[in-house]
Amino acid sequence: MDKEKEDAALDETVEMIVANVIHGATEQFIALQKKEKEAEYVAKNIQWTTCKDFTVERGRQQIEEYISTWEFHESWLHWSEFLCEEELTYSKMYHYRVLWSIPTRRKPIPQATASVYFIIEISKIKPDTFPVEVFFFLESSRLIFRPEYCRFREKWLKDIIINKLSLKQRLAFK
Repeated sequence: MDKEKEDAALDETVEMIVANVIHGATEQFIALQKKEKEAEYVAKNIQWTTCKDFTVERGRQQIEEYISTWEFHESWLHWSEFLCEEELTYSKMYHYRVLWSIPTRRKPIPQATASVYFIIEISKIKPDTFPVEVFFFLESSRLIFRPEYCRFREKWLKDIIINKLSLKQRLAFK
């Protein structure tokens, strides 16, 4: 009788170990598939205008067109604006800001916003049939992104807003 109980307990333990191994292997397989899909991702970009066809308004429209290729939740709203023109020795730089927020029914005026800054550079030395150079960066970062090499992450905007809200909470005025 004891031998049967031992065998039953041993069988139960073996089944539990096998089930755990299969579960772990399945999770690992799913994680590897997900990682492989991300590795296959090709950054979405648009055909940027040529230097000779560039205008301030055309630059803003193209930034909007580029943003439309990003993956973000529909609750995000944004607004873009031209900031300034900067004259350099070998190029002209046009600065834009895209302001992001998530208004809600309870709080239609957002508590915090996140800004993404775009720079469109027009070369004075390259042929004017070349496309403009485009860069963007987040308000809380010095890292500069190029549209053709970068996959936008909604998390970047969320992190900025969360950081602003936590700072606001710590500096509560009384």
